Order: sequence, then C-alpha cells, then structure tokens
Amino acid sequence: MGYIDTLKLGDKVATREAYGKALCELGETEDFVVLDADLAEATKTCYFKKAFPDRFFDCGIAEGNMIGVAAGLAAAGRRVFASSFAMFAAGRAFEQIRNSVAYPRLNVNVCATHAGITVGEDGATHQCLEDLALMRTLPGMTVINPSDAVEGALALKAVLELDTPCYVRYGRYAVPVIHDPATYKFELGKADPVREGSDATIIATGIMVAMAMEAAEKLAAEGISVRVLNMHTIKPLDVAAVEAAARETGAIVTAEEHNIIGGLGSAVAEAVGETCPVPVLRVGVADEFGRSGKVPPLLELYGLTAEKIIEKVKDSITLK
Repeated sequence: MGYIDTLKLGDKVATREAYGKALCELGETEDFVVLDADLAEATKTCYFKKAFPDRFFDCGIAEGNMIGVAAGLAAAGRRVFASSFAMFAAGRAFEQIRNSVAYPRLNVNVCATHAGITVGEDGATHQCLEDLALMRTLPGMTVINPSDAVEGALALKAVLELDTPCYVRYGRYAVPVIHDPATYKFELGKADPVREGSDATIIATGIMVAMAMEAAEKLAAEGISVRVLNMHTIKPLDVAAVEAAARETGAIVTAEEHNIIGGLGSAVAEAVGETCPVPVLRVGVADEFGRSGKVPPLLELYGLTAEKIIEKVKDSITLK
C-alpha cells in the first residue's frame, strides 16, 4: 500500500505532510537527493532524512547557498529537491533560482512549504503571497500548486519525470482530501475538471479548490450552474481549458491563496484577454501583506471563502 492509499475523502491533511511522506516513498525506488535549509521538521523532509541520511543535506539557514548547491548537483547529473518555506525559497533565493537554475535549465525541483495566509501565527514576514507570481515569470519554470494531499503526492511523482526546473507549492494548514486516491489521475499541465456547468466557471488552485466546490454546490441550490476547474499547474497553464470555459460559460472567477496580482488570476486573464475576452473576476488577497492570527479568521478577513467566490460568480454573470 502506497502513501496515498492511506488517505480518504474528507480527511484533513496538510500538503506538506504529503510532500514529506511521498518524498520518502519515492526515495525507495528513485535516485535523487534532498536539500533543506534547517527546516526539515517543518517542511517534512525529516522523513527522507531519517530514511536516506546519505542522500540528505542540510544547508543551514542559507537559502541562496542551498540553491547554489542544488544547481551544482544538478549540473553533475543528480536529480535534486530543495526545500524551505516559500518566503525564503522563492523570495530570498529568487536570484539564485533565476541565474543558477532557470537560466541553465537545470533539473532542480524547488518544493516550498508554508505558503499563503494559512501559515497563520507566523505572520506577514512568513506568509508568502508572491511566490507563484515570482516563479511563473521565469522562462522554462514549471509551477504547481496542489489542492490536497493526494494531488501533492502525485505531483511529486510527475515532476520526477521532468528534466527542467520546477516549483511546487505546499501548505502548512490541514485541508480536506477532495480526490479519490483510487481513481484520481494527475496530469501535469492539464486542468482537473471537477464539475461541469454552463452559467460561469470557477478556476481555482490550491486550498481554494475545496472552497470552489462548496461554492458551486450552494450556487446549484439557487439554480446557477457553475463549472469548476482545478488548475493545479499554474505554468504551463492549460490554455485550452481556459478558452473552452470562456467560450462555453461566458464568465470566469479565479480563486487562489495568493496576491491577486501575478498569480492564477493574472495568468487566466492574460490567456482570456488574448483569445476569448469575457469577464474575469479574481478572488485572492487584494494586494496586501498578511498578518498574524488563527487561520479561519484570517481566511475570512482576506476574503478567501466560498461565500466570496459565490459573490464574485454572481457579479461575473451580470457582466456577461
């Protein structure tokens, strides 16, 4: 029995936990090395460290150096996973990722945890709301944001088959398992069609997919038919699925635990604006920094809720 086979629909599991468990499981048959920046217990690479100590390297609180080490190992032919909190992996080490990994197109997977508002009490300095924007600007960089533990584990297996740079975003907060591990097929770069609908489309990523599903159910009770797409891959974006949603439903709402600038909402608006212009309304953090607090009140405060998605869907339909 594999790790995802232990998961059940409705279980609440942090995607960082799925990362650590899946990394350890894959390590039994795949040859790769794991780097961390003195946060193995938090990023959950501690599981791999315990199982494969000869393939684990703690680079200390020196994220830029960690990426440099990762690049050197990749240039020497090794497959590499490098982990830290999103603020430090994508933010502090951005220049090293750009020049030492993305520019030479090296096989380094930057797997960052503790992204978004759901970092909670760690506050604004650690609640990275810019990482998807930063990473998707880099040429050749694949950017993935899993919605649950099942997807988080399967995404890890998928990126092992790439030979180009990749950024995968994992979270601290336990979120519901929404995919059946026995049947779900993860396909890199292809949107996951969660629900069909005709009046509007919600395109969500990460923890907002579960909220989009909830919103669609409530809207259905009001007679509003909404399509839901789980956009787990931010780059390359599934433009075909976005264009089909625009043509067939006439209005789009995006939902992400990220600044509304530069992330999923921007990517979708760019695609729609070029080929099939329709209203695109965005649910996300409205160009603000986070703040310290318990997660549920923070989600309410920043409008990352099913209720806000419902409001935006109704607004988008009036603009058709």
